[in-house]
Amino acid sequence: MTEADSQIPVETTETLDPERQQKATEYAQIRRRLFVVDLVAGVVYVLAWILGGLSPWLRDQVHALTQAVWLSVPLFALGFGLPYSMLTAPLNYYSGFVLPHKYGQSTQSFKDWLVDQVKGTLITGVLGLIILEIIYALLGAAPQTWWVWMGLVMLTFTVLLSNLAPVLIFPLFYKYKPLEDEELVTRLTRLAQKAGAQVKGVYAFDMSSKTVAANAAVMGLGNTRRIVLGDTLIEKFSADEIETVLAHEFGHHVHKDLALGIMVQSLLTLAGFWLADLVMGWGITTFGYTGLTDPATLPLLMVALSIFGLATMPLSNAWSRWREVKADQYALTMTGMPLAFMSAMTRLANQNLAEVEPPVWVEFLLHSHPSIHKRVAMAKRFAETVQSSSSRLSEKSNFPDRRGFQR
Repeated sequence: MTEADSQIPVETTETLDPERQQKATEYAQIRRRLFVVDLVAGVVYVLAWILGGLSPWLRDQVHALTQAVWLSVPLFALGFGLPYSMLTAPLNYYSGFVLPHKYGQSTQSFKDWLVDQVKGTLITGVLGLIILEIIYALLGAAPQTWWVWMGLVMLTFTVLLSNLAPVLIFPLFYKYKPLEDEELVTRLTRLAQKAGAQVKGVYAFDMSSKTVAANAAVMGLGNTRRIVLGDTLIEKFSADEIETVLAHEFGHHVHKDLALGIMVQSLLTLAGFWLADLVMGWGITTFGYTGLTDPATLPLLMVALSIFGLATMPLSNAWSRWREVKADQYALTMTGMPLAFMSAMTRLANQNLAEVEPPVWVEFLLHSHPSIHKRVAMAKRFAETVQSSSSRLSEKSNFPDRRGFQR
């Protein structure tokens, strides 16, 4: 803690905006309802394909064109996924465009939003197609152990994507350039050095082109790792606040959270593929599919992975919240600026329209980060502890020794 912080009350100049918090609560409640609607729609759609006989029908239509697995799988995926995208387009439009504009969070025009949707769909489609091709190739080559090999493939895929995303994917959605504030660059670079992290520069990106929300991150692996700051963060936050936010990100580096997270997620992915193997085997017998490489098994694969993902989401989120707390603790200890940390969290709540204290069940099931209320409370306890320690040291230094002199 800085000397100045140790001499002032444990309060921040940034306070919660009650009106913004009321809107944040409404916004969060609507988004949760939309999440449930989307979830139910997906379940109904997939079950309709599995139980209504649509999967064998589409498989037969595809096989009338080609018997090759490498071609029949993407054709089936297109016929399976395209209707769902069309059915849920109004929901996506409302949740992704109308709602953020209604609550003043989005700055995008409809045209720009639509372009981003097309880009996202193309990227997801290409990556998803590659993964599907590998899955069905392994189903044919190693039907007993495909899920083990697929787990290793996904591990490699995740590492590669983490390395390449800052230079290949991120620039498709945002424009970014080297940060011009040399003093802030020096502070953040020094912070990275203290954490033992090698970064390839500090960049600002045009977050304001899409939203009023603020954010920052340490992106990439190895030679692509860099600090990126949203222009909305740079404009609204003080240098101290920005430093505490980035110190949190470097806390993840110090605690090796990226590597640990990849390992944990890889184990969960492996378990998900194992469950998918069981479900697909059951489906072949129950619905009379021709084998594991039958494209009609795709909805079974999707439903197995989705159910597993939902079932393990609270576990994944609990892990994430634990690591986030450790990163917060690192940020407070490294910077010694709990007041700036508290102010940054409060400002984020106001600017990002974040629900400061969500219901307990919501945080447990859905949130990957602790509530802002808990994060601010932890910073306040940290400040009080440091103040208490400083006071005891001050009293000790002023206590006269037996010779009557001040120590």
